[in-house]
Amino acid sequence: MDSLTSLTSFVRTAETLSFVQAARLLGISASAVGKNVARLEQKLGVRLFNRSTRSVSLTAEGAVLLVRCQQILEQLQDAEAELTRHIALPSGKLRVSLPVTGYRLLLPLLPSFTLRYPDIELELDFSDRLVNIIDEGFDVAIRSGEIADSRLTSKTLGSFRFVLCASPAYLLEYGSPASPEDLNNHKCILYRFPSTGLLQPWELQGADGVSNFTPVSVLTANNIEAVIRMSSAGMGISYVPDFVVREALEKGDLRDVLPGACVRQGQFSALWATRRHLSPRIRCFIDFMSENGLLKS
Repeated sequence: MDSLTSLTSFVRTAETLSFVQAARLLGISASAVGKNVARLEQKLGVRLFNRSTRSVSLTAEGAVLLVRCQQILEQLQDAEAELTRHIALPSGKLRVSLPVTGYRLLLPLLPSFTLRYPDIELELDFSDRLVNIIDEGFDVAIRSGEIADSRLTSKTLGSFRFVLCASPAYLLEYGSPASPEDLNNHKCILYRFPSTGLLQPWELQGADGVSNFTPVSVLTANNIEAVIRMSSAGMGISYVPDFVVREALEKGDLRDVLPGACVRQGQFSALWATRRHLSPRIRCFIDFMSENGLLKS
């Protein structure tokens, strides 16, 4: 068992190149991880890591051992998962990262999920920052946009489109624009991405085709909920994903502006660390969200 503990500490340290991150993933102290690795190095009679005050890197011997150890741990995890499927429902803590607006997507499905899987303890982290799924110890992340990390596997959960909307009071006072060009004469509320600081472009179909329209801003916010509230309060026209304003449009608190002019579409995906083994609690969460339609109307 001591050998398995040492091997696990070695693999997680090699994958993250950090004793601290490995400790976070394993739920033990960094000093315990360091001792486990040192014990393995002493037993094998080789140095597995090059250590400095600022960085950790694998030695040639460490790189060779990592491939074999990953295969061994995957086989053990496969055996554990197979046994778990036969004797019990999925259980344990599941850490999920979602965008701030994710509560609109996930909360309607949570009662059914927790009823079906009562032994899974959900820990939900709502943030628009670009989290590092592996290094920060998340099991699953739900995000939109391109997947840039080759260490991650993804599954599409649903698609959405963008809409222009404004409050009835605003449209009564300023009138409705007849074309995208008319937006230059209106108050517009822009969204700034927290992760990059860039403004959300308004991709619109105009007389000259599709273009990224940049309106004159009256207000800018890096929180989509704030953008919706300001638009509902009659402060201007906003360009937002349809699912975040679906309820407001149905109630009449907001109205669709220039229907059909917005051409941009997006999709939400579930992301998780790429590995052959997928724990039962992660698999059931992803499958449930996919089957039940994360963006179902």
